[in-house]
Amino acid sequence: MNRVFPAEWAPQSAISFTFPHKDSDWADDLDKVIPTFVEIISIVTIYEKALVVCQNVEEVGALLKNANQKNLILIELPSNDTWARDHSAITVLDDGQPLLLDFMFNGWGLKFPADKDNLITKRLKEQGIFGSIPVQSLGLNLEGGALESDGAGTLLTTTECLLSPNRNPQFTKNVLETYLKLILGIDRILWLDYGYLEGDDTDSHIDTLARFCSPDTIAYVQCDDVEDVHYDSLKRMEDQLLSFTQEDGSPYNLVPLPMAPARYHHEDGHRLPATYANFLIINDAVLLPIYGDEEKDKKAIAAMKVCFPDREIHAIDCNSIILQHGSLHCITMQFPEGIIK
Repeated sequence: MNRVFPAEWAPQSAISFTFPHKDSDWADDLDKVIPTFVEIISIVTIYEKALVVCQNVEEVGALLKNANQKNLILIELPSNDTWARDHSAITVLDDGQPLLLDFMFNGWGLKFPADKDNLITKRLKEQGIFGSIPVQSLGLNLEGGALESDGAGTLLTTTECLLSPNRNPQFTKNVLETYLKLILGIDRILWLDYGYLEGDDTDSHIDTLARFCSPDTIAYVQCDDVEDVHYDSLKRMEDQLLSFTQEDGSPYNLVPLPMAPARYHHEDGHRLPATYANFLIINDAVLLPIYGDEEKDKKAIAAMKVCFPDREIHAIDCNSIILQHGSLHCITMQFPEGIIK
């Protein structure tokens, strides 16, 4: 059996979303975040299908009336929250045939309720969304935001998240690495030991810090302000990235992203985890979160154009999404071609 963990830039059949609702943590900020979801979903439907799990199909359908309707799939299912990246199935290919891996999702280490979110993949399968494609349920607590694949056998992740005692304390690093290689079909794991964002609930998901843009290119958050609380950790992360090599021994092409502007919650003033690394790669385009700092936003857009010269770059203000401590990539999950019809 030849198992492959596809890169995000592989051809896709759909992007999955879980829409915010009044019974989620978004209750007090729905007026702010719903327009952002609508904008992102509408852009996705220009290029491919959007699968939207929601509480009320009629209400959400009306909100999405300007999206490309032939690429819009609405499914009514209960949910706790909106972070599709972490509760959705992860796709691997077995001899070219898709297999959906349904890992356990425990609310980032029992921080938040996740019982409904944890059942979404099973319920989508029961409703026929995945057709005859098999779904394998697994007992490991694992979130999509913790995994970056180059599509060629290398996984990039963080020790802070994957070795967190609130995820899978029964596994040593060596045991977990062996398991991930087997279940994901990867050859090696690059472990980042440094890097974090204040306000992040995920224990340093890799998709907030460093991302594969191609098998030889990694975009990463760089902090050049020595007064910023993140400076030391992100500098150590940068040094570690510089030490990493591709499988053939050559260095990676590293593309720095600016440290996003400091943004603070309007209620208690805590810092929010804004990051330009939380971009989404879709068919023929990249969706980039921006935060209203003209200089930094322009630098991030320029970096994306370097990384993805053949894709359209859509910059989307995500100040509303970070109110609940995630960003654009966190609210999405891609399904490679052949999965969503």
